[in-house]
Amino acid sequence: MLRTDTAAGKGAGAPVHAAGGAACDGATGLDAATVLQVLRQLDCGPRGLTEAQAVRRLERFGDNALPARRSPTWPRLVVRGLRDPFTAVLLGLGVVAAAVQAWGTACVILFLVVVSCVLRAAGEHRADRSTAALRRLVSTTSTVVRRAGEEAPPTAREVPVDELVPGDIVRFGPGDVVPADVRLLRASGLSVHQSTLTGESTPVAKYAVDVPASGDGGVLAQPQLCFQGSSVASGTGTAVVVGTGARTRLAATGGASAWQRESSAFDRSVHGISWILIRFMLLAPPLVLMANAALRGRGLETLPFAVAVAVGLTPEMLPVIVTTCLARGAAHLARAHGVIVKRLPALHDLGAVEVLCLDKTGTLTQDRPIVERALDAEGREDLDVLRWATVNAWWTLQLAEVPEPDALDAAVLDAAVEDDVLAYDGVASVPFDPQRRLSTAVVRTPGRLGTHTLVVKGAVEEVLARCTPEQDGHRRLSTLAAAAAEEGLRVLAVATSERRARTGPYTPSDERGLTLRGLVTFRDALAPTAAGALGVLAEHGVSVKILTGDHPGTAARVCRDLDLPSGPDHVLTADRIDRLGDADLAGLVRRTTVFARCTPDHKARITAALRSTGRTVGFLGDGVNDLPALRAADVGIAPRGATDVARESADVILAEKDLTAIGHAVRSGRFSGGNIATYLRVTLSSNLGNVIAMLSAGLLLPFLPMLPTQVLVQNLCFDTAQLAFAYDRPDPSVLRRPIRLDPGALLRFLTGFGALNALADLATFGALALSLRSAGTGDDEALFHSGWFTENLLTQALVMVILRTGHRRVARGALGPVQWAAAALAVVGLVLPPSPLGPVLGLSALPPSYYLLLGCVLAVYAAALLAARARDERRRAEAVRRSGAPPPAM
Repeated sequence: MLRTDTAAGKGAGAPVHAAGGAACDGATGLDAATVLQVLRQLDCGPRGLTEAQAVRRLERFGDNALPARRSPTWPRLVVRGLRDPFTAVLLGLGVVAAAVQAWGTACVILFLVVVSCVLRAAGEHRADRSTAALRRLVSTTSTVVRRAGEEAPPTAREVPVDELVPGDIVRFGPGDVVPADVRLLRASGLSVHQSTLTGESTPVAKYAVDVPASGDGGVLAQPQLCFQGSSVASGTGTAVVVGTGARTRLAATGGASAWQRESSAFDRSVHGISWILIRFMLLAPPLVLMANAALRGRGLETLPFAVAVAVGLTPEMLPVIVTTCLARGAAHLARAHGVIVKRLPALHDLGAVEVLCLDKTGTLTQDRPIVERALDAEGREDLDVLRWATVNAWWTLQLAEVPEPDALDAAVLDAAVEDDVLAYDGVASVPFDPQRRLSTAVVRTPGRLGTHTLVVKGAVEEVLARCTPEQDGHRRLSTLAAAAAEEGLRVLAVATSERRARTGPYTPSDERGLTLRGLVTFRDALAPTAAGALGVLAEHGVSVKILTGDHPGTAARVCRDLDLPSGPDHVLTADRIDRLGDADLAGLVRRTTVFARCTPDHKARITAALRSTGRTVGFLGDGVNDLPALRAADVGIAPRGATDVARESADVILAEKDLTAIGHAVRSGRFSGGNIATYLRVTLSSNLGNVIAMLSAGLLLPFLPMLPTQVLVQNLCFDTAQLAFAYDRPDPSVLRRPIRLDPGALLRFLTGFGALNALADLATFGALALSLRSAGTGDDEALFHSGWFTENLLTQALVMVILRTGHRRVARGALGPVQWAAAALAVVGLVLPPSPLGPVLGLSALPPSYYLLLGCVLAVYAAALLAARARDERRRAEAVRRSGAPPPAM
């Protein structure tokens, strides 16, 4: 038996592989061969391999393990960080600064690039170590029949799954995981979970046949084949291994290169914002050079100042702040909720998620049924029907020596009254057969000597076929069963028959002339946290789509139980999806909640269609069949118990398959994304205003408006203060909508607020002119530099506070990291010019009249910022009202 430290694993179906390693599909493969042909091709027998044969085959075929994923080294992780567009832009500016011998600027930029790359590498290295630890948690063994030598008798023993080879004879039972691709030799009541491939939560019956039947169901429909990773739901089996390691379907599907990861929402946003910055930075230096050459006759001596202007436009701390925000959020998730973020930008994508796609099994439901109702032949509630079903389930379990009840029997026993079982003595049983689809218990009622009662339970049509003809009652019950199935319920029929007691065995031929008792209906048990988690996701603006291989009625029933939209217009089946073009499908996915009978290709296509509507999509999956959709989504999510290939392909790994954990991850992503968006709004609007003012001043003044060293020091002060955004806790309103870094929205924002900042700077020039005229010191250049330096830091502090928190938070006096950093920035702006460091930087003390005029300018600027922010909020609220969709964060 296959033993595992974790819950039963997941699996998938596949073409069976011959011992030589070549895939054998269709009629030419082992799946179409007889048992004898399979054993001959594998050069083995039912007595098992000898130990020497197993060793030779292990050397030839290698370990029975999926191809290992090599974790990237530290240097590779650091170099990978240089591919980030923000970091690449900053590095390019550093090269330009070094080329014009602006060594101070170049050194600062290089330092920021190194810090950003190291922080990102550390976060991703930590995530890689965590996922490697998850892989080590699952250690398995399997029961194998082998011989010590050619003449030795076969013995069964436990060996590590990694040591299995083609030709090994293995045994497995309930709760075990099928350790390789196998062909059944013997089976008793065997059923396996193949939900990771088909999406159906119902176990699939498997049994040994000598000559496989042809059919349209494909390899998964072959009852004699089981596949690596499938988990045994009930029954026992003995099988020969036909494929191991890289020659299994699990490995072939996981290693397929046909499904390449799409660019995520974060990747697209970064690309768009980077190009905005590149355009501005490429435009600024030539403008500065040409304007100074044309109007002031200055030549290449203004090149360092032009580079400083470009650096001043760049949000130098962006790579550091982005990485710090995401790394802190990822560390909090791992520490507090057991959620591992493997790729740091995926945390931003979680905060941007508007649609979450998932299967219902294990997330919305508990992967087990519960009794819904018990109905008699007239369609009325009747507990006697449940009583007879309980008698059948209990005595079948006891007398047939079944290790554990199947899912429906377990549900019946959970709903049972103990006296229903104790009132009868078990005599015999005919266990469930996948072909017969019935089980029978024979019991004796105490006090009724000479009489046995046959209690039969199973598929409705099979039970009805064995009942005495009562056409009206049968038709009525068939109608009830069909209606229950349409409502997404599973249905079993129950019948009994009184027989004269006998000592001989009972067989399926005795299941005749039955009296129909009624129906027992079952529904999927809802996950305890599902309703609450769905409510939290809805409050956060995340809609849920169910992509399942189940019957549409079953999935729709779960939706009704959880108050999700489940009408006919909200359900789409795979056959209809196949008839739709991509454009038509994109139009339907918006209003559809349930996508039923989905294959892996359907799931990937639906995910892509949702993304084509402009939404950020997350996908929660745990099996091989989910790989295409995991890679097609903006952010792929897998639980800890998922297949290895699913965990490797996912961006985020959950401690449990629980929507509550996703809610926590979305909150953390919203906080991180909100801080990044706020930093970009504040920094880029301020920087753009300063650049416009620099260009204007350069044309109006006979000297440079600010020395390159002063620009650099000013930027260092800005950058240090703005690190506070990485440690800020945004307003709770940030959680109510997805956070997306929208380049278009950012461009509109920074244009408007940047113009305001430029107007404040130009007003400051007027205040400086008045102050200098009244002061009459003669050192106009130093005073101008000092006055503008002070004003820049003070306006930056105002912008940090107002555009971060707004007037409501300020009124409540809620001080956080950003407010304290803004206060420190303002103090530096006021203290540095008259301090002993001032002359070193070319700054000097300012006349008192300037501070009075500057206070008036700042008051007007603050009022204008508040008015502009209020107008922006009204515009965004109106956009939400008109479209019904959350606006982008920027």
